[in-house]
Amino acid sequence: MTQQEQQKTDSAGPPPGAPEVQGRVPEGTAAGTNEQKQAPTTTAPAQPTGTPAPAIPAQPPQPVQPVPAPAPMGDRGTLPAAELELQNALKGGRIAGRVSIPDEKAATLVQPEGRDWRAFRNDTLHWVGAIAVLGMLALLALFFLVRGRIRIHNGWSGRTMVRFNFFERMNHWMTASSFIVLALSGLNLTFGRSLIRPLIGPEAFTALADWGKIAHNFLAFPFTVGLLVMLLIWARDNLPNKLDWVWLKNGGGFIGGAHPQAGRFNAGQKGIFWITVLGGGVVAVSGFLLMFPFFLLDIAGQQWGHMVHGTLSMLLIAVMLAHIYIGSLGMEGGFSAMGSGRVDYNWAREHHGLWVDDELKRAHEAVQPEAAARPAGAD
Repeated sequence: MTQQEQQKTDSAGPPPGAPEVQGRVPEGTAAGTNEQKQAPTTTAPAQPTGTPAPAIPAQPPQPVQPVPAPAPMGDRGTLPAAELELQNALKGGRIAGRVSIPDEKAATLVQPEGRDWRAFRNDTLHWVGAIAVLGMLALLALFFLVRGRIRIHNGWSGRTMVRFNFFERMNHWMTASSFIVLALSGLNLTFGRSLIRPLIGPEAFTALADWGKIAHNFLAFPFTVGLLVMLLIWARDNLPNKLDWVWLKNGGGFIGGAHPQAGRFNAGQKGIFWITVLGGGVVAVSGFLLMFPFFLLDIAGQQWGHMVHGTLSMLLIAVMLAHIYIGSLGMEGGFSAMGSGRVDYNWAREHHGLWVDDELKRAHEAVQPEAAARPAGAD
């Protein structure tokens, strides 16, 4: 093929049916550049090479209304338990689920009152018990160091008289022994996990708490019976009178050396009696309500019952510590009243002089018919 034929072939383009080939980009006159010679599309002066473009002012973001997503629905066309729990947890409300048993109370998972009760059980009750019990022990120790044991002023006389009969003493000791076990097992339920468990280990503490719970439940019955018997046999002798105010003004013989007159029971003993009977009665009733849950009260009533039961129990323990101290270490000759039932005559005359007068008068009246039947001048 000649050179002229070759040029005709090159200028005629690709043969028919061949794929199209992009045309060549025309080159500019400047060497080493690849600029296309096109007509300008704007009349703005061209920026010199290397000059940055002017900054575009930033537009503030426009608020967009959120599209609320539909709440997830459960399998029964209601909100599932997880969603209800989340919503009520955020609002601090009651959280309940669904149950298939007749007891609807089992559906309650979380309630605001339950959180308040838990805070009382784990925090407030600890403080109440610690202040009441440890505070009373500290006061009694301080009183013993300052005042010492209250002695019989005129010493032992060697003569005794009956203070309490057998039935009174047996009822007292039944109530007292039941109360001691109830108090110790109750204190273990409150403080045992933090004080006793680290000392004896979890296994021994579990056994101790289990037996304590059983004793606590069963001994509540003799304790309650003892309170009722005390109320029947001693209520009349513990009614307040004007001599009680005199006894209180003189410090009951604990402050100073005076021994104000009193009947069978002085103002201090009357106060302990009514605290024991009334306070112990409330503790017993609230304890039975806790022992038989939901028999008369709902969940809120059970929580209030526990708070009343725990608070009054701690206060009653503190009062009984003072009572035990006075009847044993604090006062000479005091324990024999509930020990043997007989007290020394000088002790009785100093602390219960009016009662001694009544007992002597009753004894003289009992022997008066025999004295009248004897002949005149007979011894």
